[in-house]
Amino acid sequence: MEESLPIEMHREIKGKIETHVRVPLDTPYDVSLAYIPGVAEACLEIKSNRNKSFSMTRRWNTVAIVSNGTSVLELGDTGPAASMPLLEGKAAVLKAFGGVDAVPLCIDCKDAASLTGIVASLEYGFGGFMLEGISAPECYAVEKELKNRCAVPVFNDSRDGTAVAVLAALKNSLKLAEKSLKDAKIVISGCGAAGTAVAEMLLKAGVRDIVMCDKTGVMLERRAAGNPVLQELFRKTNPRGIRGKIKASLKGADVFIGLSAANVITADDVASMAEKPVVFAMANPVPEILAENAQKGGAFIYATGRSDRPNQISSILVFPGLLRGTMDAKAKEINDRMLFAAADALAEAVDEEELSPENILPFPCDPVSRQELYGRVADAVRAAAVASGASTQEDLRQPAQQ
Repeated sequence: MEESLPIEMHREIKGKIETHVRVPLDTPYDVSLAYIPGVAEACLEIKSNRNKSFSMTRRWNTVAIVSNGTSVLELGDTGPAASMPLLEGKAAVLKAFGGVDAVPLCIDCKDAASLTGIVASLEYGFGGFMLEGISAPECYAVEKELKNRCAVPVFNDSRDGTAVAVLAALKNSLKLAEKSLKDAKIVISGCGAAGTAVAEMLLKAGVRDIVMCDKTGVMLERRAAGNPVLQELFRKTNPRGIRGKIKASLKGADVFIGLSAANVITADDVASMAEKPVVFAMANPVPEILAENAQKGGAFIYATGRSDRPNQISSILVFPGLLRGTMDAKAKEINDRMLFAAADALAEAVDEEELSPENILPFPCDPVSRQELYGRVADAVRAAAVASGASTQEDLRQPAQQ
C-alpha cells in the first residue's frame, strides 16, 4: 500500500509544475502590452543585441532540464517519456528551493552528437542547461561539447551535483572520525556518471587513495578499453594495486561510497574496514547495504540517498542553491571553484555543536533552515563565480560564433 501512494499522487495531480503568468491580462490594453503589438518593440531590441533577451524576458532565470531517459535513477533506460516525472520533480524543487524556473525537455535521441546539436540549438530560449538521466559514456561527450558550444552554463546534476553533496558529507564525516582527506582510503562502488564524477572531485580535493569497483570487482585500466574517461580515471586511482572482488578493496578502508546497486556489500565487509568506518550507501530505492546490516558491521556513520532516513546525501542539497548563485552571478559557466565553494558551504551549514554521526548534512525539507541553507550555497557560488572570472555582464555573454 505504501508503494502505491506515489502513483496515486501522480495520477491525481497530473503534473507537479505549471506556467504562471507574471503580468495582468485583464484589459485589451494589458494584452496589447504583453502580446501583439507590444512584443514587436522587444523583438526589435533583442534583434539588435540578442543578449537583451536576458533582461527583457524570463531567460535570465530559466533553465532547461534535459534528458533522453537512458539512465533514470537506478531504473536504467526508461525512455524519454518515462523521464518526465523525474524532470518535473527536479523542476519543482528548483523553483521551490532556489527560485529558479525550469522547463523539462524529454528528447528522443541516444546519439551523443545529435543530442548535443538538438540541445545547443535551444540555447536562446534558456539561461542554462541542466543535464539529467543521460547514460555514460554519452553524457561525458554531450556535456563537454555543450560547454564548448554554448555561452550559458551547462550542469550535469547526476555527476556534479552528486559529487558536491558527497564531498560535503565526507568532509564532515572525516572530521567526526578524526581522519583527513589526504590519508583516507576510499572505495567507490559504481563507475557510471555519478561514480566517476565523485572520484574526480575527491582527487581534486586532495584524496590520494581511491579504489574504483563495479559489481564484478576492482576496476583496472585494461577493463576500460574504448572509454577514455574511465581509462584516465583508473590511471589516477588504486595506488596500492588492489585486485579481486569488492571485499578485497574494503579491507582496511576508511570510507565506502556506493553509487551502484542494491546489496553489493555485507555486514562482514563493513566489519573488515578500518576503525570508525564511514558508509555512504546511495543506490535508490534499495541501497548497497541496509542500515541495520551496516550498523551490525560496526559502521560509525551510515548515510543513504533516501529522504526517509537521517544523513541523506543527495544533489537536492546542491542544485537549487548552485543554480541560484550561478544565475545571480550571470555566470557563463559552472567551474570547479564554484563547485568546491558549494561543497564547503554545504558542509559548513551544519553547526559544530550539531554535527554528529546521525547529522552530517542539513535536512533539505526543513522549512525553517531551507532558506538559510540554499541562500548560503547560492552566496558562496556567486562569490566564487566573481572571483574565478566566470561572472560577466549580460552584453558579454554570447557565443563566439555569430
